[in-house]
Amino acid sequence: MRRQQEHREQPEQRSTGRTRGLAHVGAWTALAAAGALTLAGCGDGKDPEPGPPQGERPSASQVRLPQLPGEKLEVAAVWTGPEQANFTKVLKEFEKRTGASVTFVPAQDPIVTFLGTKVAGGAPPDVALLPQVGALRAAVQNKWAQPVGPEAKAQLDANYSAGWKDLGAVDGTQYGVYYKAANKSLIWYNAKAFEAAGVTPPKTWKDLVAAADTLSASGTPAVSVAGADGWTLTDWFENVYLSQAGPQKYDQLAKHELKWTDDSVKQALTTLGELFGRKDFLAGGQSGALSTEFPKSVTQTFTGGDRPAAAMVFEGDFVAVNIAQTEAKVGEDALVFPFPAVGAKPPVVSGGDVAVALKPSKGAQALLTFLASPDAAEIQARQGGFVSPNKAVDPAAYPNDIQRGIAKSLIAAGDDFRFDMSDQAPAAFGGTPGSGEWKALQDFLANPADVAGAQAKLEAEAAKAYGG
Repeated sequence: MRRQQEHREQPEQRSTGRTRGLAHVGAWTALAAAGALTLAGCGDGKDPEPGPPQGERPSASQVRLPQLPGEKLEVAAVWTGPEQANFTKVLKEFEKRTGASVTFVPAQDPIVTFLGTKVAGGAPPDVALLPQVGALRAAVQNKWAQPVGPEAKAQLDANYSAGWKDLGAVDGTQYGVYYKAANKSLIWYNAKAFEAAGVTPPKTWKDLVAAADTLSASGTPAVSVAGADGWTLTDWFENVYLSQAGPQKYDQLAKHELKWTDDSVKQALTTLGELFGRKDFLAGGQSGALSTEFPKSVTQTFTGGDRPAAAMVFEGDFVAVNIAQTEAKVGEDALVFPFPAVGAKPPVVSGGDVAVALKPSKGAQALLTFLASPDAAEIQARQGGFVSPNKAVDPAAYPNDIQRGIAKSLIAAGDDFRFDMSDQAPAAFGGTPGSGEWKALQDFLANPADVAGAQAKLEAEAAKAYGG
């Protein structure tokens, strides 16, 4: 989903996710078309009744968990604020059902470094939720991770598509449970700002730039960019690149089989520069964007009445968590449209957080089993700003049409999806604040005209991280 910094007042949502790109071209059509259909009807205010409150599902439908009285568990993740609070509700239900005691441990990026320190000190958490596939592979290579037990495996077989199971496996062994997913190809907008400027949701990049020009001319900067958080800039790049260069080159670049000095990267950065290069398009200009962290990028788009700081903000479905910190209502004041097509097809980039046991304990395996069940996902789904890849989750658990539609489109896509490129990379390149791809793209945001310089920095950092 979101990279967290301890000093932040609100959670940064990552997109929940990143992973190897094992999808097919059909991913674009399946998710983008489903998303467009769903989002078109989001403002009617007629939401179905939510599912039953947590803990009130019929006992026959509940996943069976062992009794663990007196057992103490620690769970680490890079979540803070409302997102951490929402996940804590899931952990409370696990405690209620098993008798175990669970403590949430806030982690920092890069999470592999954080876990390495814990392991070296002889006190790793029992379970960690990892936001990058590279982190999962590192945990396995370092011999920290424990294979998924038979009970959790049974839940995975019953509730997950083969693609999501494969993402949690390394060399054919299942190590992880993808608890949280994200559609990271969404642009959220202030309905009043669009209406005041006479702008409608664009379907192509050309239309997006034209809309940005109209919005800025109306007195409201077009886009709120969270440039202080490099991961958001990787998501901007990946959506442009996937749509413009296509899935084959996307997969090659993700594996560094294609160099960042390739002409396709030049084209994507040049395209992105059409937006980033216009000071009047960005809330606070380039310097303002570089000092804006993700939570603020969202809240400033949906506060300020008739004069918000910006009309649009880009990021995944988890943006809803931060919108909830304002008075704006999702589906009325805050609406959303799919990331516009840059090339022939609109992009769909997914992400996710995978739960991995780091101790060979009964409690850790029980928690993985719970997280692989619809019981756990439905608790957090009711809170909003959360999407599960678990196909057994009741759609009524999602609190509004927007969240419900995003979840349905994710499930409908089956195994056809592209996972976040930077989360497939070694953490030194794609997952470390202040260095690698994050820093190179921040430098690009500061000077969008220097495409060649950005490419050179990206390739130098990638070569170093990938080992040549």
